[in-house]
Amino acid sequence: MRGGAWLRAALVLGAQLRALWLAAAVEVHTAKEVVAVNGTNQRLKCTFSSSSPVSQQLSVSWNFQPEDLSSHEPVFYYLKEPYKPPSGRFKERVTWDGNIERNDVSIIIWNLQPSDNGTFTCQVTNWPDVYGTIGEVRLRVVQKVNFSEIHFLAVAIGSASVLMVIVVTAVIVCRQRRRRARDKRLQAADTER
Repeated sequence: MRGGAWLRAALVLGAQLRALWLAAAVEVHTAKEVVAVNGTNQRLKCTFSSSSPVSQQLSVSWNFQPEDLSSHEPVFYYLKEPYKPPSGRFKERVTWDGNIERNDVSIIIWNLQPSDNGTFTCQVTNWPDVYGTIGEVRLRVVQKVNFSEIHFLAVAIGSASVLMVIVVTAVIVCRQRRRRARDKRLQAADTER
Protein backbone atom coordinates (compact mmCIF):
# COMPACT_ATOMS: atom_id res chain seq x y z
CA MET A 1 0.00 0.00 0.00
CA ARG A 2 1.12 3.48 -0.68
CA GLY A 3 1.49 6.11 2.05
CA GLY A 4 -1.79 7.87 1.14
CA ALA A 5 -3.80 4.64 1.45
CA TRP A 6 -2.38 3.95 4.91
CA LEU A 7 -3.22 7.45 6.02
CA ARG A 8 -6.82 7.16 4.76
CA ALA A 9 -7.25 3.75 6.43
CA ALA A 10 -5.89 5.13 9.72
CA LEU A 11 -8.24 8.14 9.56
CA VAL A 12 -11.28 5.92 8.83
CA LEU A 13 -10.37 3.54 11.65
CA GLY A 14 -9.81 6.45 14.02
CA ALA A 15 -13.19 7.95 13.15
CA GLN A 16 -14.92 4.60 13.73
CA LEU A 17 -13.19 4.10 17.07
CA ARG A 18 -14.14 7.63 18.12
CA ALA A 19 -17.78 6.98 17.14
CA LEU A 20 -17.77 3.77 19.17
CA TRP A 21 -16.22 5.56 22.14
CA LEU A 22 -18.86 8.32 21.98
CA ALA A 23 -21.68 5.76 21.81
CA ALA A 24 -20.66 3.88 24.94
CA ALA A 25 -23.23 1.53 26.39
CA VAL A 26 -25.52 2.04 29.35
CA GLU A 27 -25.07 -0.60 32.06
CA VAL A 28 -28.24 -1.65 33.89
CA HIS A 29 -28.13 -3.33 37.32
CA THR A 30 -30.97 -5.31 38.94
CA ALA A 31 -31.49 -8.05 41.49
CA LYS A 32 -31.58 -11.38 39.69
CA GLU A 33 -34.46 -12.81 41.72
CA VAL A 34 -37.01 -11.38 44.14
CA VAL A 35 -39.42 -13.37 46.30
CA ALA A 36 -42.54 -11.61 47.61
CA VAL A 37 -45.67 -12.65 49.50
CA ASN A 38 -49.04 -12.73 47.75
CA GLY A 39 -51.04 -9.55 48.38
CA THR A 40 -48.04 -7.39 49.30
CA ASN A 41 -46.21 -4.63 47.42
CA GLN A 42 -42.70 -5.09 46.02
CA ARG A 43 -40.11 -2.58 44.86
CA LEU A 44 -38.28 -3.77 41.76
CA LYS A 45 -34.94 -2.01 41.96
CA CYS A 46 -33.15 -1.00 38.77
CA THR A 47 -30.12 1.29 38.60
CA PHE A 48 -27.92 2.28 35.69
CA SER A 49 -24.55 3.75 34.88
CA SER A 50 -23.71 5.73 31.77
CA SER A 51 -20.58 7.33 30.40
CA SER A 52 -22.68 10.39 29.52
CA PRO A 53 -24.45 12.75 31.91
CA VAL A 54 -28.17 12.12 32.34
CA SER A 55 -29.86 13.73 29.37
CA GLN A 56 -33.36 15.09 28.79
CA GLN A 57 -33.80 12.22 26.32
CA LEU A 58 -33.28 9.51 28.96
CA SER A 59 -35.96 6.86 28.64
CA VAL A 60 -36.83 3.82 30.73
CA SER A 61 -38.94 0.85 29.67
CA TRP A 62 -40.18 -1.84 32.06
CA ASN A 63 -41.71 -4.96 30.47
CA PHE A 64 -43.03 -8.26 31.80
CA GLN A 65 -42.71 -11.84 30.50
CA PRO A 66 -45.08 -14.24 32.34
CA GLU A 67 -43.83 -17.68 33.37
CA ASP A 68 -45.99 -19.31 30.69
CA LEU A 69 -43.84 -17.41 28.14
CA SER A 70 -46.83 -15.73 26.55
CA SER A 71 -46.21 -12.35 24.93
CA HIS A 72 -44.32 -9.52 26.65
CA GLU A 73 -46.47 -6.92 28.35
CA PRO A 74 -45.55 -3.28 28.93
CA VAL A 75 -45.40 -2.38 32.61
CA PHE A 76 -44.09 1.18 32.79
CA TYR A 77 -42.44 3.88 30.68
CA TYR A 78 -40.45 6.98 31.58
CA LEU A 79 -39.47 9.86 29.29
CA LYS A 80 -39.07 13.20 31.11
CA GLU A 81 -41.85 11.98 33.41
CA PRO A 82 -43.38 8.64 34.45
CA TYR A 83 -46.17 7.11 32.34
CA LYS A 84 -48.38 4.42 33.85
CA PRO A 85 -49.77 1.74 31.56
CA PRO A 86 -53.22 2.66 30.21
CA SER A 87 -54.36 -0.98 30.24
CA GLY A 88 -53.25 -4.50 31.13
CA ARG A 89 -52.62 -6.41 34.33
CA PHE A 90 -50.46 -3.64 35.83
CA LYS A 91 -52.87 -0.76 35.24
CA GLU A 92 -53.35 1.02 38.60
CA ARG A 93 -50.86 -1.41 40.20
CA VAL A 94 -47.49 0.14 39.33
CA THR A 95 -45.87 3.37 40.49
CA TRP A 96 -42.58 5.11 39.81
CA ASP A 97 -40.12 4.88 42.70
CA GLY A 98 -36.96 6.02 40.95
CA ASN A 99 -34.73 9.07 41.10
CA ILE A 100 -33.11 9.88 37.77
CA GLU A 101 -30.49 12.14 39.39
CA ARG A 102 -29.30 9.14 41.41
CA ASN A 103 -29.43 6.79 38.39
CA ASP A 104 -32.33 4.90 39.99
CA VAL A 105 -35.24 3.85 37.74
CA SER A 106 -37.07 1.54 40.16
CA ILE A 107 -40.81 0.84 40.28
CA ILE A 108 -43.24 -0.61 42.84
CA ILE A 109 -45.77 -3.30 41.94
CA TRP A 110 -48.82 -3.20 44.23
CA ASN A 111 -50.99 -6.09 45.45
CA LEU A 112 -48.89 -8.93 44.03
CA GLN A 113 -50.70 -11.99 42.71
CA PRO A 114 -49.48 -15.44 41.63
CA SER A 115 -50.15 -14.40 38.02
CA ASP A 116 -47.32 -11.85 38.47
CA ASN A 117 -44.74 -14.66 38.54
CA GLY A 118 -42.33 -14.08 35.70
CA THR A 119 -39.46 -11.92 34.49
CA PHE A 120 -39.46 -8.13 34.52
CA THR A 121 -37.00 -6.32 32.26
CA CYS A 122 -35.63 -2.83 32.76
CA GLN A 123 -34.09 -1.03 29.77
CA VAL A 124 -32.48 2.42 29.91
CA THR A 125 -31.31 4.63 27.05
CA ASN A 126 -29.43 7.86 27.77
CA TRP A 127 -28.54 9.75 24.61
CA PRO A 128 -25.92 9.34 23.18
CA ASP A 129 -25.64 6.03 25.11
CA VAL A 130 -28.42 4.25 23.27
CA TYR A 131 -27.13 0.70 23.53
CA GLY A 132 -26.57 -1.33 26.63
CA THR A 133 -27.56 -4.19 28.84
CA ILE A 134 -31.13 -4.99 29.78
CA GLY A 135 -31.70 -5.71 33.47
CA GLU A 136 -33.82 -8.74 34.36
CA VAL A 137 -35.61 -9.47 37.63
CA ARG A 138 -37.32 -12.81 38.15
CA LEU A 139 -40.27 -12.33 40.51
CA ARG A 140 -41.68 -15.23 42.51
CA VAL A 141 -44.93 -14.58 44.38
CA VAL A 142 -45.45 -17.07 47.21
CA GLN A 143 -48.60 -17.80 49.15
CA LYS A 144 -48.54 -16.55 52.69
CA VAL A 145 -49.45 -18.96 55.43
CA ASN A 146 -51.90 -17.63 57.97
CA PHE A 147 -49.96 -16.81 61.16
CA SER A 148 -52.58 -18.50 63.37
CA GLU A 149 -52.06 -21.79 61.50
CA ILE A 150 -48.29 -21.63 61.99
CA HIS A 151 -48.76 -20.61 65.62
CA PHE A 152 -51.22 -23.46 66.24
CA LEU A 153 -48.90 -26.00 64.62
CA ALA A 154 -45.88 -24.81 66.62
CA VAL A 155 -47.84 -24.92 69.89
CA ALA A 156 -49.17 -28.40 69.12
CA ILE A 157 -45.73 -29.82 68.27
CA GLY A 158 -44.10 -28.08 71.23
CA SER A 159 -46.77 -29.30 73.66
CA ALA A 160 -46.55 -32.87 72.39
CA SER A 161 -42.75 -32.81 72.72
CA VAL A 162 -42.88 -31.45 76.29
CA LEU A 163 -45.54 -34.00 77.25
CA MET A 164 -43.43 -36.83 75.81
CA VAL A 165 -40.36 -35.68 77.77
CA ILE A 166 -42.42 -35.52 81.01
CA VAL A 167 -43.85 -39.04 80.49
CA VAL A 168 -40.43 -40.55 79.72
CA THR A 169 -38.88 -38.82 82.75
CA ALA A 170 -41.71 -40.02 85.02
CA VAL A 171 -41.32 -43.63 83.81
CA ILE A 172 -37.54 -43.57 84.42
CA VAL A 173 -37.94 -42.05 87.91
CA CYS A 174 -40.61 -44.63 88.87
CA ARG A 175 -38.44 -47.54 87.70
CA GLN A 176 -35.44 -46.26 89.65
CA ARG A 177 -37.53 -45.88 92.85
CA ARG A 178 -38.97 -49.39 92.48
CA ARG A 179 -35.47 -50.78 91.92
CA ARG A 180 -34.13 -49.00 95.05
CA ALA A 181 -37.08 -50.17 97.12
CA ARG A 182 -36.60 -53.75 95.92
CA ASP A 183 -32.85 -53.57 96.62
CA LYS A 184 -33.55 -52.32 100.20
CA ARG A 185 -36.03 -55.16 100.81
CA LEU A 186 -33.49 -57.72 99.58
CA GLN A 187 -30.80 -56.22 101.81
CA ALA A 188 -33.17 -56.21 104.79
CA ALA A 189 -34.11 -59.87 104.15
CA ASP A 190 -30.43 -60.82 103.88
CA THR A 191 -29.56 -59.12 107.16
CA GLU A 192 -32.44 -60.90 108.96
CA ARG A 193 -31.19 -64.29 107.84
